[in-house]
Amino acid sequence: MTYFIDQVNWPAEWPERPEARVDVTNDHQYLYLHYHVHGDQLRAVTVQDQGPVWEDSCVEFFCQVPGEEHYMNFEANCIGAMVASRRLSRSEDVRPLPVEEMVQIDRQCTYPREVIQERNGTFEWEVKLQIPLALIFRERAPQFPQPLRVNFYKCADRTKKPHFLSWRPIALPKPDFHCPQFFGEIVLE
Repeated sequence: MTYFIDQVNWPAEWPERPEARVDVTNDHQYLYLHYHVHGDQLRAVTVQDQGPVWEDSCVEFFCQVPGEEHYMNFEANCIGAMVASRRLSRSEDVRPLPVEEMVQIDRQCTYPREVIQERNGTFEWEVKLQIPLALIFRERAPQFPQPLRVNFYKCADRTKKPHFLSWRPIALPKPDFHCPQFFGEIVLE
């Protein structure tokens, strides 16, 4: 299924709207996210995992298993550096994934994992993530079809044209993606 990341939630302050979409599939073992982005800027200063990738040209996936309090965030910049954690909120009970779990997430990107100072022009890039469903569902094996509460994002906080796009709208006064109350539901078949 394809989801368009096209909600400009704060148009007065941050009207920038690069084109972004994500194709989502699964095989009952892995969740596959294939992001496609077309925009007029590119930045990737963070090369290490668990660094501030959201400041770069970044795509994000937040998900919550129905009935659970915690949710997970998977954020990747255009060169494949990632942040991933399980959390109760932006700042409460934040548990970054350990290295042995981070290496289980396969990443394929248009650009190699090297610093890209901000560039202007026309750029098309892709990020493919293969996330083990065991990282999301933890102790319990999912039964299919399986609902999942999610939102998909495209951001670039520290670029000359910052933007904060989402798949599902976010009704808050300022940018904040850590808000499960605005997640939508997808069904893994």
